[in-house]
Amino acid sequence: MGKRPIPASLWWLILLISLCVALSFVAGAAIYAQTQRQHRVRAAMITGGNVDRGRTAIERRVCGSCHIIPGIDGALGRVGPDLTHVGQRAALAGSLGNDPSNLTAWIMHPQKLRPGSGMPDQGIDVREARDVAAYLYAQN
Repeated sequence: MGKRPIPASLWWLILLISLCVALSFVAGAAIYAQTQRQHRVRAAMITGGNVDRGRTAIERRVCGSCHIIPGIDGALGRVGPDLTHVGQRAALAGSLGNDPSNLTAWIMHPQKLRPGSGMPDQGIDVREARDVAAYLYAQN
C-alpha cells in the first residue's frame, strides 16, 4: 500500500486556515496596542500627569518593594496592597473615593489622610504624584 498524496484542495484549505489564524493574531495585537494607547491617553488627561514619568518615579522610589505593580520589574512587594487594576476600584485606601484627585492626594500625604496607615509619606510633590497616578490608571 502506497501513500496517498494530499490533494491540492486540502493544501489550499490548510493555507487559508493558517492565513486566517495569522491575521487573527495580528489583528488582536493591533487592538491590544490601540487599547493600551487609549488607556495611557485617558490616564494622562484625567490626572494631568505623564505615564512615562510616573513609571520612572515608581522605579526610582522603589514602590515595588511594598506593592505589586504591573509593568514594573521586580514590583512584587507584599506589604502594601496589590496595585493591579487600581483604576477599576471603587475606593482607595479602604475609604477614599477612587478619583484622580484622591489618588494624587493619597500618594502625596497618606499619613494626613489616614494617620497610622502603613503607607508612609514619601515627600512626593504634586507633579510626581500626578505622574504616578497616571501610570497606575493607565494599567487597566
